[in-house]
Amino acid sequence: MHDPKMMDKIENGAGFIAALDQSGGSTPKALAGYGVEADAFSNDDEMFALIHDMRSRIVTAPSFGNGKVIGAILFEKTMDGEAGGKPVPTLLWERGVVPFLKVDKGLEDESDGVQMMKPNPGLGALLERAKAKGVFGTKMRSVINLASPTGIAAIVKQQFDVAGEILDHGLMPMIEPEVNIKSAERAQCDAILLEELTKQLDALPEDRKVMLKLSIPTKANLYAPLVDHPRVARVVALSGGFSRDEACAELAKNRGMIASFSRALLQDLRHSMTDGEFDQSLGGAIDQIQKASTVKV
Repeated sequence: MHDPKMMDKIENGAGFIAALDQSGGSTPKALAGYGVEADAFSNDDEMFALIHDMRSRIVTAPSFGNGKVIGAILFEKTMDGEAGGKPVPTLLWERGVVPFLKVDKGLEDESDGVQMMKPNPGLGALLERAKAKGVFGTKMRSVINLASPTGIAAIVKQQFDVAGEILDHGLMPMIEPEVNIKSAERAQCDAILLEELTKQLDALPEDRKVMLKLSIPTKANLYAPLVDHPRVARVVALSGGFSRDEACAELAKNRGMIASFSRALLQDLRHSMTDGEFDQSLGGAIDQIQKASTVKV
């Protein structure tokens, strides 16, 4: 059973979801963008401590609690950590931000034009811990590089199979079959993905809903049928390598899609900023992304 207040916030909130879930492979790049170079840490523990400090600074900033951020996706170590003297999921919900957890273990090598999720034998135990900590939902990513009907069907089936286990634990699954925006077959990938997602959604029982995290489609409003589908709680968009200006311009063309940006949200934040400068920069990014999520052109 989902928390009804969190569910209402996610389904109806006039805002967007912050993606703060960079994992081991992407953490050095995220830190470099923040102005912390690789010579600032000598092992994984020091690296994760630095990225946790960055995330703590974000979630405790005044602008992060202004109502425009309705959710935040966390990395496992962030979920287990503290910010502002409180467990991160607790702090987030006190600020009106619904906590999610990244649960996938990374990607397999490309096969049949796609990268499936790696096996995740510890998922059940992780879901139990997340539920106990007040986490509302999960996120899991796979990647589509080519317009392979069989590959895309396999990736969507895997996502929905795992989503069933997540729903069984009382959490909301956010399904993320990312279409690579650099793919030469991007438009065809979008169309095949829409077809496969619709098949799986139509097969869900009436008492189950999922969220979808999708690349912004090449054709505006292509995913409008997913926004309207009764088994979908919310459709959110990833920035996928676009700059914030590009991502917001494209997102604003798509009715019902809200942002779930990572790099596009964090791109202007720097470790060297004063707290005032940091909050001003973060607040400007939040305002821009929230507008693109709620004001459509």
